Amino acid sequence: MKKLFFLLAGFQLLAAPTVIDTIHSGTGQTFKSKVIYQPTGPAKRPALLMVPNWMGVNDAAVEKALLLAQNDYVVFLVDMYGQEIRPSNAKEAGAAAGVVRADRVLMRKRINEAITHFKDLKEIPWDGQNMVGIGFCFGGGVMLELARSGTQINGVVSLHGDVKSPMGEDAKNIEMPVLVLHGAADPIVPEEHITEFVDMMNQYKIKDWTLVHFAGAVHSFTNPYAKKKGVAEYDKEVTEQAYAIMDIYLKRWIK
Repeated sequence: MKKLFFLLAGFQLLAAPTVIDTIHSGTGQTFKSKVIYQPTGPAKRPALLMVPNWMGVNDAAVEKALLLAQNDYVVFLVDMYGQEIRPSNAKEAGAAAGVVRADRVLMRKRINEAITHFKDLKEIPWDGQNMVGIGFCFGGGVMLELARSGTQINGVVSLHGDVKSPMGEDAKNIEMPVLVLHGAADPIVPEEHITEFVDMMNQYKIKDWTLVHFAGAVHSFTNPYAKKKGVAEYDKEVTEQAYAIMDIYLKRWIK
């Protein structure tokens, strides 16, 4: 497998990718997610469940999924809002994400129903066994709620995600490995939220979890389009470090 952080250095796609729109239902909504993979890869490969930031399934999320798919994954880019909800600005994204964040039971149902849908898909090069999850910002919070729901996949990664939960004590349900990659100077996910997360993980003696702080990094450090200085801002060097660490963990988790 090629290193994930190499992909960010500008590797070109080796062949025209396969991008499939897939419709699924649940929680009173119809969702339009995407399955993305390289047709020239292995016949059977791990699944990479990806929940994007609060902008949802847009061109930037697809761009990131295409890079990750080069690493011999079938990427399932999950729609958490509903096919009619496609935010075009921060205000709309905040409203859409706010609905889901306000109801963690709903959030957990949606991500678990998406996994069930993916497992039922036919004629995709998934190995039928290995599935890891990654999420960015809003999506990172979704990944942690997936873990708290008690679902068992190979592991989840939260990149500059929301670690605080109104149902934080459900950390006791976590059965999968968890990796949290966090900007140490993030004003949106402050240190007190991190402390609460750590306290919950320690209180319930969760065996396999890792938290990495990146000095000086703020929110959205992996997002090339984030330009709000000191608040939500891309950091190329930190992104490369985060992807390198993530690559190590995904390889350890995948059997």
